Amino acid sequence: MLKGKNVLVTGAGGFIASHLVERLVDEGAHVRAFVRYTSRGDAGLLRLLPVEIFSTLEIVAGDLRDADAVRAAMQGVHTVFHLGALIAIPYSYLHPREVVETNIMGTLNVLMAARDLGTGKVVHTSTSEVYGTAHYVPIDEKHPLQGQSPYSASKIGADKIAESFYRSFDLPVVTVRPFNTYGPRQSARAIIPTIITQALTREEIHLGSLDPSRDFTFVLDTIDGFVRAAQAEGVEGKEINLGNNATITIGDLCKMIFTLLEKSPRIVTDDQRVRPEKSEVLKLQASYQNARELIGWEPKVSLEEGLRRTIAWISEHLELYQPDRYTV
Repeated sequence: MLKGKNVLVTGAGGFIASHLVERLVDEGAHVRAFVRYTSRGDAGLLRLLPVEIFSTLEIVAGDLRDADAVRAAMQGVHTVFHLGALIAIPYSYLHPREVVETNIMGTLNVLMAARDLGTGKVVHTSTSEVYGTAHYVPIDEKHPLQGQSPYSASKIGADKIAESFYRSFDLPVVTVRPFNTYGPRQSARAIIPTIITQALTREEIHLGSLDPSRDFTFVLDTIDGFVRAAQAEGVEGKEINLGNNATITIGDLCKMIFTLLEKSPRIVTDDQRVRPEKSEVLKLQASYQNARELIGWEPKVSLEEGLRRTIAWISEHLELYQPDRYTV
């Protein structure tokens, strides 16, 4: 259904978005990639795409906080995949104002432009962090929202603005809510690349708390959910979790990765990597019943298989990482 359509991906230089861009080109869509402007002309992770994919892209640089730039990028677009956001949780402790302005006002700019331009559909990206520590598992879309970090609060605000534009203006927007996505190209800001890059290069790895548990989804499964949400009818105004209904502690995740690598490094707790106690999300485990019923989605790649693919990619691209540095 996206073949031949003009689509916009915000935050296109990011991890999930770069995979989505690749999938959309394969689907036959004409992709406009909105990336944050830098004087270096940096296209982010899009630079790692095959040249035959990259050469088809229309890359537009700007800032989500600039309403004019967003509106110009959305001209003539049928579908918008809004993934642009500041996502690093520790960074949100340091610069909450920038995170709120980008994630909330940036989303408002996308929604207002979509309303005024008559955009066919907006796929808005949420995060499992909006749920905070689970009151019950598996977590469905009716679970309370809890702002346990400035980042999660900013995403709650963005989600609610998206909801309000559906209710107030009948804007065709659907919210997808990925749980912890991982895979090739992910930065060491995330836990799985952090573990892998350190385990590949040293005998001692530095981590934060090993007790929190997470629900991990391989990136190709996650982007399949985005595409299905864009193509499905009758999902406007809905929120859709993308997760595995499975959970693993960070400690057990380390053991699985060490086994796959055939290594046994020593784990050291690094205080600067430990989230503030009231801000730590202790358990995430998704219910994806809505995704199954509304868009026909379910995860296909097992955690072990996904880790194997991620390890293989990172092993071939270690020059992109700095294992000695804590990435905020």
